[in-house]
Amino acid sequence: MDFAFDARTEELRARLLAFMDEYVYPAEQVAHEQRARLASPWQDPPVVEELKAEARRQGLWNLFLPDAEYGAGLTNLQYAPLAEITGRSPQLAPTATNCAAPDTGNMEVLAQFGDERQKKQWLQPLLAGEIRSAFAMTEPEVASSDATNITTHIERASDGTDEYVITGRKWYISGAMHPDCQIFIVMGKTDPDGPDIRRQQSMVLVPRDTPGVTVERAMQVFGYEDHYHGGHAEVVFDHARVPVSNLIGEEGGGFAIAQARLGPGRIHHCMRLIGMAERAIELMCRRAVSRTAFGKALAQQGVVQNWIADARVQVEQLRLLVLKTAWLMDTVGNKGAHTEIQAIKIATPRTVVGILDRAIQLHGAGGVSQDFPLAELYAGARTLMLADGPDEVHQRSLARRELKKYL
Repeated sequence: MDFAFDARTEELRARLLAFMDEYVYPAEQVAHEQRARLASPWQDPPVVEELKAEARRQGLWNLFLPDAEYGAGLTNLQYAPLAEITGRSPQLAPTATNCAAPDTGNMEVLAQFGDERQKKQWLQPLLAGEIRSAFAMTEPEVASSDATNITTHIERASDGTDEYVITGRKWYISGAMHPDCQIFIVMGKTDPDGPDIRRQQSMVLVPRDTPGVTVERAMQVFGYEDHYHGGHAEVVFDHARVPVSNLIGEEGGGFAIAQARLGPGRIHHCMRLIGMAERAIELMCRRAVSRTAFGKALAQQGVVQNWIADARVQVEQLRLLVLKTAWLMDTVGNKGAHTEIQAIKIATPRTVVGILDRAIQLHGAGGVSQDFPLAELYAGARTLMLADGPDEVHQRSLARRELKKYL
């Protein structure tokens, strides 16, 4: 395993770091001030469109997509250090470079499983950053950590029309509050009584303006509405009808598509989390050398030194594990890297939450305020212990794989 960055990665890293310094970090406060003056809190501040235009101009666009026909054609190992950099400003940088979830996962699904009509109608405008999208899987009435529990029905119309009728309730549907969100990828059951519980589900494309689709409310995350990610909504599908041609892949293929979507999504989250941890360490160090308590700088306090040292060790460990996982995904595929994908999904959010918690502690009251990004970063990192499968599900699966060697 050789994790040295190749020439293309080094060149993109240099450009992206310069883009962050020159445009993204200065835009953070500007975006905050602009958002306060918007007619709708779900609109992007004008500075976001300026960032997107500059990122496109510099070729820092769709970096996440390994398919060279549609994206930058980077491997997971090449993309990892770039996603880490954007994770330092998760509110702005992923959106500015068109590398923000859930659009990234949805574009990957359409690129891999969509037909030519679906790609033309939905993938192309998503790649261009002209529209946004949402992925509707989680439901409030069932334990959605087990995707086979999903109860939303996708049924063939009984009136002879070549349509599906969709009925169900979803929540925490990321991106659904954004005014540019025009399409949902909805996971539901087309064969609820089928003998194979992993072949009961399918995925269909449902335009947001479809009659019977109602975005009922925005869901908060630790009190945040997460405007920068287009919010998280509760959505009702009340006999919403779409053409059968809106099916992605085949009937019964929804579970497999979800797994294909979530593998890259999990490692992308972990890559960005490392960037969040690096931002926290930087803020800790700046705070420690600028504040005095009990007669000496915080940087001279042993407990603070321990926090900073531990954080550095933890980040280096996580980075190596994430890079190994990216390398395996590139060389043996997502299935071959299954153990490592689960390992980083367990370790990274948990560890970064701890680093952010200590950074907040070091900042005192400022740490929980809006004057520093730490509280919002903490909320985002803590949420990732639930998103894309809760830690306990991954631990269960990982433990079973380990125990199988001895049975």
